[in-house]
Amino acid sequence: MAVSLTKGQKVDLTKGNPALEKIIIGLGWDTNKYDGSSDFDLDSSAFLLNANGKVLKDEDFIFYNNLESETKAVIHTGDNRTGEGEGDDEQIIIEFSKVPVNIERIAITVTIHDAAERHQNFGQVSNAFIRLFDEVSGKELVRYDLSEDFSIETAIVVAELYRNGSEWKFNAIGSGFQGGLAALCTNFGISV
Repeated sequence: MAVSLTKGQKVDLTKGNPALEKIIIGLGWDTNKYDGSSDFDLDSSAFLLNANGKVLKDEDFIFYNNLESETKAVIHTGDNRTGEGEGDDEQIIIEFSKVPVNIERIAITVTIHDAAERHQNFGQVSNAFIRLFDEVSGKELVRYDLSEDFSIETAIVVAELYRNGSEWKFNAIGSGFQGGLAALCTNFGISV
């Protein structure tokens, strides 16, 4: 059974699962009823960060226009533009052994595409979650349901994976940003 986390909680991934080499991160959400005419297009992303919390190069930002990292340690499986259906809306695959040694953290984020133009925010999103499962066994290891009310935010740092010595851990962050993807990129050292 998966470990269910709340905001701020951390859990070990590899220490208790020494055979864990490759995980799949599933992100999902629903949208509330609203008066707008545009669909909600939520986008998951991963930022590969150094010790200072910044990307080393723009290619360390994995998203719908850059689906895999240079070493193929992080692979985004593609953009779901509607979020329709049950289960994971988007997935990111991470292979720990391929993560370069100078990458200490991998931030997992979700943004709303064209949020300002469409007058959308995370207050109009419900049932958002992130889950991690073992790519080999399919066993769900961690789940974090975002129950926080993000009334005006257009971007969220959902969680991060980080190194602790030779082990990898998971941190449930749930931190909202205004300014969408551009604000996140600037925060993580990408010029927009």
